[in-house]
Amino acid sequence: MSRIGKKPVQVPAGVTATVDGQKVTAKGPKGELFFVANDEVAVKLEEGAVAVSPINQSKDARSKWGMSRTMIENIFKGVKDGYEKRLEINGVGYRASLQGKNLQLALGFSHDVVYETPEGITIAVPKPTEIVVTGINKQQVGQVAAEIREYRGPEPYKGKGVKYAGERIVRKEGKKK
Repeated sequence: MSRIGKKPVQVPAGVTATVDGQKVTAKGPKGELFFVANDEVAVKLEEGAVAVSPINQSKDARSKWGMSRTMIENIFKGVKDGYEKRLEINGVGYRASLQGKNLQLALGFSHDVVYETPEGITIAVPKPTEIVVTGINKQQVGQVAAEIREYRGPEPYKGKGVKYAGERIVRKEGKKK
């Protein structure tokens, strides 16, 4: 049984939450997000907290209980603080720059890779070897960071490519004579 689902999600200061049936809406300083919970769980707003509970003790209802609570917690954090993913670029001649709203990446290909920034996401390039992806939707921020990393993931011999900040690359030994 889920233990995380038992704990109600406190509505942070500066965020207004409304529950309309299965739809939880959060408005905060960064924007507005909503989450529609599955019919297997019941969502209630009581005393400044959102409580999630399974409608019955079936395996399906219990498996969706904790996930629904976490999704609600994520939208509250997103509209209050937002989310951020940092990427690092390693390699000679590998760099990133912003061309208007688009991200231009030089990753050792014969041409530069141009990544169009989706709606609701902000990309910043503080240094040519660092990319910062920010937004209010946790899933969307992670997806954009994964798509950028996918162009040239870190290779195991020299560690060249795009990696997450703090990611540890397992290095391989090269050829022996």
